[in-house]
Amino acid sequence: MTDGPWHRRHWVAVDVAIAAGFALLDTGATLIGASWWPYRPDTLAWVMLGVQALACASVAFRRVAPLTVVGVLGAFTVAVTLLISPADVLTPAHDTNVWAPYATLVAAYGPLFHQQNRRTAFLALAAFTLVIMRPWEPSVTVMTIGLLRTAVGPLLALYFDARRRMVCALVERVERAERERHLLAEQARAEERVRLAGEMHDVVTHRVSLMVLQAGALRVTAQDEGTRQAAEELRAAGCQALEELRDLVGILRTMPEGDQTPSVGGFADLVAESMAVGTPAELIEHGDPALASPLVGRTAYRILREALTNVRKHAPGTQVTVRVEYDKAQVRITVHNNAPTVGASSALAATGSGMGIAHLRRRIELVHGTLRAGPCPDGGFSVEATLPSYVPTAESAV
Repeated sequence: MTDGPWHRRHWVAVDVAIAAGFALLDTGATLIGASWWPYRPDTLAWVMLGVQALACASVAFRRVAPLTVVGVLGAFTVAVTLLISPADVLTPAHDTNVWAPYATLVAAYGPLFHQQNRRTAFLALAAFTLVIMRPWEPSVTVMTIGLLRTAVGPLLALYFDARRRMVCALVERVERAERERHLLAEQARAEERVRLAGEMHDVVTHRVSLMVLQAGALRVTAQDEGTRQAAEELRAAGCQALEELRDLVGILRTMPEGDQTPSVGGFADLVAESMAVGTPAELIEHGDPALASPLVGRTAYRILREALTNVRKHAPGTQVTVRVEYDKAQVRITVHNNAPTVGASSALAATGSGMGIAHLRRRIELVHGTLRAGPCPDGGFSVEATLPSYVPTAESAV
């Protein structure tokens, strides 16, 4: 994240204040003899004092040019050291002091925190340390203080840099988690819309197709012309509704978990509904329906509902045999209809999406089952699905 103009002005003001503070601190410390100041200062000493103040003022640029600040303070320290020895034009009152100004503490902090090239920063700090420690004039006090002057800043810089990187990584992780949470919420809403659309398609198609068949039967059996006309209008409206429903949500079907679709207990109702609209059907069950887990039961219900709906659309009036076998390992459903004796209503048959078998296959594959669907030698059509008896879901653990 890039700092704005206000932040930049803020940090410039802070750096200028730090530079001014160290310029005053080093000037005062030098005048009281804590550095290179001689007993009897001459013109050169006063000039070097002014140069030292300017060198300390360079700390104001420690963010934009950290190596330059180190170079300026290092050059000043070298100049003072050379003027003292071997030039002998400056004679400090205390020759065991460190000649470098206190501003070197802040200067040593900058390269590792603000410089991108760490190798260059370490080389510059190594040379800076040698200049301040003066190893050619061995002194435990000078070398210890000099090492501390240049070691504390880099250690702090490494700590704060690692902390900054960690905070940035955490912030990025939180932002990514928030984005992912938002995307997951959007995906969940989209899946729920798709689930509802698919349910609406399945349920409404099933019910409206029954209505259309009943209206068609009424049109044939009615005695007066008015009733036949009303039945035909009702049948046509139902076909149009199915067509519009297919256009809207026919392909948005899914296999959700935890829905309220009836289970194997609803097979008898589906068969009864088909019989009520003129499609003879027989339900034969073997085994214990309780062996089918909830998810498998709902899937089986969907399969039977879709199969019976397709029979009413494409082979109305034919005999349908529904055979369901339950055992501990699997549930097998077979829906077989005989060869149609009359042609299917073109209006009703055209209301399908053409994806019924594909949708069934996808649902069955989600529970690791198999599906076979196709014409039979007797001219009829058969749908056979084999499902595992138990598929673990979240609701199974409740």
